[in-house]
Amino acid sequence: MRRRSLSAAERQIKAIKLARLISTSRIFKKSRNIAFYLTNDGEIDLLPLIKLAWKQKKRCYLPVLGLGHSRSLWFLPYTPATKLYRNSFGINEPGHKHHTRQFKVQSLDLVLMPLVAFDEQGNRLGMGGGFYDRTLAFLHHRRQWRKPHLIGTAFSFQKVKKLDTYVWDIPLEGIATDEEFRIFP
Repeated sequence: MRRRSLSAAERQIKAIKLARLISTSRIFKKSRNIAFYLTNDGEIDLLPLIKLAWKQKKRCYLPVLGLGHSRSLWFLPYTPATKLYRNSFGINEPGHKHHTRQFKVQSLDLVLMPLVAFDEQGNRLGMGGGFYDRTLAFLHHRRQWRKPHLIGTAFSFQKVKKLDTYVWDIPLEGIATDEEFRIFP
């Protein structure tokens, strides 16, 4: 996978470019409750953007694997003081499984989602677990899509011509890379 071959310096430069593009977007400026993720397996790093969000007094959240075999996500608050633990996939997440301060995904203003690939139609390829699709399945039943805004984040080279889609897939509202921030038509 090409994203794993980037040097630490290249990753940092691309992460800062991404943070600049997202932070100047109308969606980010209006959002108060934002779900981020912590980089894993070569994903583009959101830490520069998270630090900016903290400075702007935005409420930051991170995904946490749901209890049991639900294969869905919870969202817990993330501050500079948050203690992190490794989950069963080796990904850092806040709190623990019995945390009582989970935040409903429907109450988030913006969800930034990691991608393996994306296409021009707003389709996304995640890591294959379906966690975001299950968590956001309620969007299939909404007549109007108000929130949360779903923005995929990736390196620009992760763009592909066309992805296969399935009925359970939740499309992106937009994409943010190290080269562009774009809302799909």
